[in-house]
Amino acid sequence: MTPNILTIAGSDPSGGAGIQADLKTFSALGGYGMSVLTALTAQATTGVTGVFPVPAEFVRAQLDTLLSDAKVDAVKIGMLGDTDVINAVASAIDDHGLHNVVLDPVMVAKSGDRLLAVEAIAAVRDQLVPRADLITPNLPESAELLGEDEVHDLPAMRAQAGRLLDIGAKRVLLKGGHLAGESSTDLLAEPGSSPQAFSAERLPTKNTHGTGCTLSSAIAALRPQRRDFYEAVREAKDYLTEALRYADDLNAGRGKGPVHHFHALWPADDH
Repeated sequence: MTPNILTIAGSDPSGGAGIQADLKTFSALGGYGMSVLTALTAQATTGVTGVFPVPAEFVRAQLDTLLSDAKVDAVKIGMLGDTDVINAVASAIDDHGLHNVVLDPVMVAKSGDRLLAVEAIAAVRDQLVPRADLITPNLPESAELLGEDEVHDLPAMRAQAGRLLDIGAKRVLLKGGHLAGESSTDLLAEPGSSPQAFSAERLPTKNTHGTGCTLSSAIAALRPQRRDFYEAVREAKDYLTEALRYADDLNAGRGKGPVHHFHALWPADDH
């Protein structure tokens, strides 16, 4: 049966990140997408010019209404914006017994625009990190969650992934896209075992908008269809690599464009 996958995140009018990217990813990977909006943004490939938050009470109303009716097989959490919304989502996880929860702790857009209030970082760390089945921070986000400097090599990544487990994360996929080099390596860390590395070639494209949203939503879509998080992460990493490979087939704006979520489904001469 087709799994129902829920995204709790903000909207991106350019379609490359947020709710729009999540729903595309779910569909591309065999999931039925559902969504709860936490914020509207005025956004294009060139940056974010405005954020209009959805009140926490209405975020919770969306969740309660949907979850009273539909069975949800996995959840991706993205942009939440402020502490009240974070607390509303955390309580909904408990009250509705949500599982296969993938938390992408979105803090800053690719353009450099801030999407999470600084004072809300502690709420993400204390309320959501322990409730998620997997968190997927990049290196700047990991540093903010831990109150540390950003790391710049794989040994330091391994150590930092361990410290994220120490603060309560059940599993961590620490993304190494900010490191230099010809490959991009992510580390999957779980308690009691050494981190496992997932590497992919670094592709020559500027169109990387929404890569974090896409990877976390791919993991959420695949987890109910695969044996464990290791398999879901491995396939999600492969999916994102191919979406990046064909990103230049799209023309969605003048800035950092989206990855190609439907690269395997849309006909193209060079596929």
